[in-house]
Amino acid sequence: MAKFELKLPKMGESVAEATITSWLKEVGDTIEMDDSVLEIATDKVDSEVPSEVDGVLVERLFNVDDVVQVGEVIAIIETEGDEGEGEKINEDDKEESVTEEQKAIEEVEQTITIAKETVNPVISSGDRFYSPLVKNIAKAEGVSQEELDALKGTGKDGRVTKNDILDYIQNKGSKQSEVQVPKKVEQPVIENKPVEKIKTEAPAAISNGEDEIIEMTRMGKLVANHMTNSLQTSAHVQSFIEADVTNIWNWRKKVKADFLKRDGENLTFTPIFMEVIAKALRDYPMMNISLQGDTIIKKKNINLGMAAALPDGNLIVPVIKNADQLNLVGMTKQVNDLANRARMNKLKPDEIQGGTYTVTNVGSFGSIMGTPIINQPQVGILALGAIRKVPAVIETPEGDFIGIRYKMFLSHSYDHRVVNGALGGMFVKAVKDYLEAWDVNREM
Repeated sequence: MAKFELKLPKMGESVAEATITSWLKEVGDTIEMDDSVLEIATDKVDSEVPSEVDGVLVERLFNVDDVVQVGEVIAIIETEGDEGEGEKINEDDKEESVTEEQKAIEEVEQTITIAKETVNPVISSGDRFYSPLVKNIAKAEGVSQEELDALKGTGKDGRVTKNDILDYIQNKGSKQSEVQVPKKVEQPVIENKPVEKIKTEAPAAISNGEDEIIEMTRMGKLVANHMTNSLQTSAHVQSFIEADVTNIWNWRKKVKADFLKRDGENLTFTPIFMEVIAKALRDYPMMNISLQGDTIIKKKNINLGMAAALPDGNLIVPVIKNADQLNLVGMTKQVNDLANRARMNKLKPDEIQGGTYTVTNVGSFGSIMGTPIINQPQVGILALGAIRKVPAVIETPEGDFIGIRYKMFLSHSYDHRVVNGALGGMFVKAVKDYLEAWDVNREM
């Protein structure tokens, strides 16, 4: 019998570690190749780790809530064959594993170097060990060493986990009852009268014995923090426009059956809209940017984020890379694949990173328009409203008349720090123009 070492796989260039959330196999269970052995969570996405061999699980080297580095051995699987074969498999993987571990170490060292440049970075001691992820969260959220040392951990040996520090940050924010005016800053005066100190007290949640208390999921907490941070970061402003998509409606109705028969894919409206938005971003590259401090980063690639609903009601944003280089067939395959795997929680960390602009389809829930929150560090997001049959004025050389048209609202939220009203309005107008100019004779 040979023993195979199951290691934490590489999950993306910027992911160096993961937290074990649950074991799907017990010691002694028979495992087939590609069977999921455990579930893990990063700060980006949850996923499963499959087995690379057939065999029996004989040892689990980590517990639930333990933080594991990329390349570390997490389980031992006993396989058929002699010991030499098992050693050969491990030897073949050794060089690749060392490379992955070296990359992970370099990423961690880079993070540590950046942290050292800040004031009072969080450090581990003999009594308290903090993972790089926890340190990064503490640095980003301004959690001091004293606060972290006093925090009760729920991980192994009292270790502070990612969920512990996120819960602490959330509770800490809810306890701040007022905004203090700095002592060195004079109080503002309006009409020669000092302005009173502004108090922002969060109303206390009161429940009785008949109410149901529901704990937020880990993903729900991450989404909540991300949305709140976005509103605190960007100056959100919206532009709205109505588009006539009658040509698209009729064209899709005409070709969708043949498309399904030929390519085995359902042709929804989403890939059509994504193709059009990618064209508009190519026309207006200053919408395809991000802001870092006082520096604007103009993105070379157009990577479209596509907000997708998860089974628990939360949203995740898989990314279509180089969307402007895909034809409609390729776009349809990408959209359907990412949407399906998002619903099954099968997305890889790399597939939800690197987005430069985001699209959300609020019309799928029946909404005619919305005011979406920007997905940081991007500067824009477009909400697609429901398509409706409405009476409309149709202009012709013979005169105007009333007809039934398919129309939808486009709601564009953008960061007013770097995107002015003219650019934000012209971009969404370009999307409308592309939609309305759709060629009803287009061949697939």
